[in-house]
Amino acid sequence: MSQQGMSRREFVGQTAAGMALGMGLLSGACSAPSLAPRRRVGPNDRIVLGLIGCGGMGAANMRSLMGFDDVQVAALCDVDEARIPGDFKDVETKYGKAPDVYRDYRRMLDRKDIDAVIVGTPDHWHALNLIHAVEAGKDAYCEKPVSHNLVEARSMAAAARHHKSVVQVGTWQRSTREFTDAIAYVRAGKLGRVTQCRAWIADATRIGRGKVEPVPPNLDYEAWVGPAAMTPYQSNKVHWNWRWVMNTGGGLTTDWGVHMMDIALLGMSAGQDLVMPTEVSAYGGRYAILDDDRDAPDVTEALLQFEGPDFVMHWSVLRDHPGKPGHGTEFVSADGRTLRVWRGGWSLLDPDGKELPKEESEPVPTDHWRNFLDCVKSRGTPRADLASVAQTTIVCHLVNAALESGEVVRWDKARMEVVGESGKETLAYSRPYRKPWKLPVYS
Repeated sequence: MSQQGMSRREFVGQTAAGMALGMGLLSGACSAPSLAPRRRVGPNDRIVLGLIGCGGMGAANMRSLMGFDDVQVAALCDVDEARIPGDFKDVETKYGKAPDVYRDYRRMLDRKDIDAVIVGTPDHWHALNLIHAVEAGKDAYCEKPVSHNLVEARSMAAAARHHKSVVQVGTWQRSTREFTDAIAYVRAGKLGRVTQCRAWIADATRIGRGKVEPVPPNLDYEAWVGPAAMTPYQSNKVHWNWRWVMNTGGGLTTDWGVHMMDIALLGMSAGQDLVMPTEVSAYGGRYAILDDDRDAPDVTEALLQFEGPDFVMHWSVLRDHPGKPGHGTEFVSADGRTLRVWRGGWSLLDPDGKELPKEESEPVPTDHWRNFLDCVKSRGTPRADLASVAQTTIVCHLVNAALESGEVVRWDKARMEVVGESGKETLAYSRPYRKPWKLPVYS
């Protein structure tokens, strides 16, 4: 049976036969979809979308985009049958037509009628999904962090630029009022000269102790692992929890650092081309969550030195946050005033912590998902353009590279490369791809 045109009853009833089909598609040589010209989407046209990676943030983004009348979701793709039915039902209910279902995202990308894809897979899959999508002439909404390592982020941004694709990243804080107000206030010079930035997230996540188990029949685990190192299947290391396994995620430094450090970098930059550090040092490890299968650090303290403008940024994955939200970003001025922003609000404080009057800016005219759709039609630059968020993501990877290596890692923004060899022998910098997968390299 073809994976296209599958009815809901046929899909729900498909088990072992579907798994065999998925295994056949994914066990051969790693081929990208055929290079294809992009379909022109006019201002009144409906944008046809496909979802790669059901459940979690992929599905959440799909539902946000389905709220607009000029969107049609035509196809879903996942290597786990169990994660598809809820999304399948919602799409079928919304449009009165069942979406096509795929186990191999490359077959979805071969379709000429799909204009853009949502990349909602785990971090270790983002690079291949995104690069193959833009090579196939698609635009994309890609979940953050954009990549599992620094080399991937750099190649992804170059690929999108080469193929002239519109790629919005899911750093939606760039589209919410408290963060745009804070950024505008700092950029306007109202805080004065900023000498320090602080960003943080509290971490108490446990994934528990698991054991090696048989792979469930609904999951193509070979495909789920993809380019990462193959490890025995444990249910507590896959869906959602892959974030705290360094083979597939980057801990909270990439998962939340890409949000909170992004705000600091935006505030200290004139536009989407971000300031980047010249030196990064980091300390930490697993100090609190010990009887657990996670290997991501639960404590990280990093210092990042910037030049032009000159300031220092402090990034923390911490255990407590007395008097502060569990996440946030702060800008500290030379005169001791602090601007603090978090999800839900922002405040301006004097050197003693007393709240001062603040000024709001004009709100952004559209939300994050509408901004993406508008840019697909206009070919404009989205608010969280991949080229820009790749820079933030690289900053997060530099922190992890410094922590993993125990070395000071130096960065040359002009070359978009680490200076010397410090930090390069880390998983945060690059990884060998498991055969037959290969990273397409763009520069």
